[in-house]
Amino acid sequence: MKGPLFYSKILLFGEYGIIKDSKGLSIPYNFFKGALKVSDNPDEQAVKSNKNLNNFAEYLEKIQDKDVVKFDLQRLKDDVISGMYFDSSIPQGYGVGSSGALVAAIYDKYAEDKITVLENLTRDKLLKLKEIFGLMESFFHGSSSGLDPLNSYLSLPILINSKDNIEPAGIPSQSVDHKKGAVFLLDSGIVGETAPMVSIFMENMKQEGFRTMLKNQFVKHTDACVDDFLQGDIKSLFSNIKQLSNVVLDNFKPMIPKQFHALWKNGIETNDYYLKLCGSGGGGYILGFTQDLDKAQAALKDYKLEVVYNF
Repeated sequence: MKGPLFYSKILLFGEYGIIKDSKGLSIPYNFFKGALKVSDNPDEQAVKSNKNLNNFAEYLEKIQDKDVVKFDLQRLKDDVISGMYFDSSIPQGYGVGSSGALVAAIYDKYAEDKITVLENLTRDKLLKLKEIFGLMESFFHGSSSGLDPLNSYLSLPILINSKDNIEPAGIPSQSVDHKKGAVFLLDSGIVGETAPMVSIFMENMKQEGFRTMLKNQFVKHTDACVDDFLQGDIKSLFSNIKQLSNVVLDNFKPMIPKQFHALWKNGIETNDYYLKLCGSGGGGYILGFTQDLDKAQAALKDYKLEVVYNF
């Protein structure tokens, strides 16, 4: 048995800001994927995943009472007993939605009266899905916006205008002519954990200065980046990304692994590339933007870069 594939995602813009109602833009990233499987000869990873699914099934049973979503729990439990696991190439703790893809796969297979991708996806349906996925994914992170599973489930770019206003987005088609500019992933080589990072952020939010910075700088530049990206205004986009990269370096230091502080600063000073958080930070991938991929690759020759999108 093998279920349909669900892909990883990349939140291009909006990490942390969307908690405070900034805009956000999330795109599917088909390089990594996962599917529910049953194997006659499970390896160590499969056994671990199966155990995790068993705990997840128990959690889903508890949230049934909230009347948000109903599952065919008996069938899920039977499949778990028969050895089902989530076979995934999506790295965990890297900010590319490993738990989101699993949540999407479970909803797709076991939810009753599920909202399907083939329906006319009204705003109400999208918000309902986001609510369901947020509740489901809270099992992994303590709390969740539900956006990662939504992206994985729909496999469409999603524009977050505000908490109650999300829509599928058309993103500019990738440039084939010169392909000098790019969005890329930089592997930090460290596994990040979402919960501790979110907890640092929430602690910082108690300070008035941090809240003001978030509203007047972080959210302002994030919103501008989303608009610029969707409109294909590259000049303005890079001006705003540079500002955003600076704001993050000044105010989100705990989320950037120490050994990357100098590299981050170097990008801002040379304009060869700009770095920003990918997901909650603390490790995993760092997101990079450059107008000249050759220059960025030369400056970052000691690191592994994966190109996600070309300008």
